[in-house]
Amino acid sequence: MPSPDPQPDHYLLTAGSHAVTPDPDPEFPLAAIAADVPSRTLRSIYPAPFAALFEGRDKKALGALFGLSNFGVNLTRLAPGAASSLRHAHTRQDEFVYVLDGELVLHTDEGATLLSTGMCAGFRAGTGNAHRLVNATSHDATYLEIGDRSAGDEASYPDDDLVARLDAGTWRFFHKDGRPY
Repeated sequence: MPSPDPQPDHYLLTAGSHAVTPDPDPEFPLAAIAADVPSRTLRSIYPAPFAALFEGRDKKALGALFGLSNFGVNLTRLAPGAASSLRHAHTRQDEFVYVLDGELVLHTDEGATLLSTGMCAGFRAGTGNAHRLVNATSHDATYLEIGDRSAGDEASYPDDDLVARLDAGTWRFFHKDGRPY
């Protein structure tokens, strides 16, 4: 009788492990430790001069790690004084954030709302209610952000001369008068 294989084809990572779990599709893992996922090398997709505003933001593209294409999931860390984005609203994309650690100020059309560890917020597509998060504390704050990738989505930025259009999976940026950046 053959002995059982001591190495299963798939396994879950344990705390302290730095390997990535194999998957039937060798390009994507089954599981990973979120903190060990490499940070995005591109800090911002915004055009100049807006991109420079996001040096204190670090994103780990968790959804991309697993090859997810219908929605994105980012583990995001904001250093003290950093912002998640420019204040924006999507026409077709729903967004959700969950604060894992720290405090963030949510800025919307209604004003400022403090979000602390364990709190969450959702932004329905098409409402026009622009939003962003700012870390106004002296400590890092970490949160999960989840959003879909609805075709034909557009984003408006009421505080800036900027609009964005999702075109074949790529965001394209324009001035409000239609000129491209």
